[in-house]
Amino acid sequence: MTTQLCATPDEAVAGIEDGSTVLVGGFGMAGMPVELIDALIRQGATDLTVVSNNAGNGDTGLAALLAKRRVSKVICSFPRQADSWVFDDLYRSGRIELEVVPQGNLAERMRAAGAGIGAFYCPTGVGTLLADGKETREIDGRTYVLEYPIKGDVALIGAHRADRMGNLVYRKTARNFGPVMATAATTVIAQVHEVVETGALDPETVVTPSIYVDRIVQEAGPR
Repeated sequence: MTTQLCATPDEAVAGIEDGSTVLVGGFGMAGMPVELIDALIRQGATDLTVVSNNAGNGDTGLAALLAKRRVSKVICSFPRQADSWVFDDLYRSGRIELEVVPQGNLAERMRAAGAGIGAFYCPTGVGTLLADGKETREIDGRTYVLEYPIKGDVALIGAHRADRMGNLVYRKTARNFGPVMATAATTVIAQVHEVVETGALDPETVVTPSIYVDRIVQEAGPR
């Protein structure tokens, strides 16, 4: 499998279809692939389900996609913060659907998708509204909730460096959900600060191997 090196973010997001489930990396703005999201806005795909840690910051990145009314549902662990006014307004007015998933569960559900795990039991959320309607099971005297994988049609992630083969290296906490999202989506598109020649990356520092990455694009702006 060959990773495509794209000339522009617009080329990188070409072909994303209406109704797609899109995994969007980032912890707040750290590691968020803003240039890919802006390109997705220009591309025009709509009725999207977005899976991300939070529901957008300010008016940029994911918040800008929400503001364009391209997203019908958000699956996230932290939907409301001081600068999440775009999502807050959409949700309060009934114009967007929300599924809240505890942060650890969110990561594990995507990891399960990448690992081919059909479902798993987890204690997080037991006895709360988040467990309503879900199957539970007692194991060694403790109650667990059955959780299912989250799979994406597309993952948009940010990384620090890529080689031309598509291997990815992240920078500190900007790694966040990138590695698990890269394993959980059919098409993985990475926005990177720098593209280097194959062989220039220390193999010991590669976090996401090229086999998971379909397209890479070098960002134009400062990181």
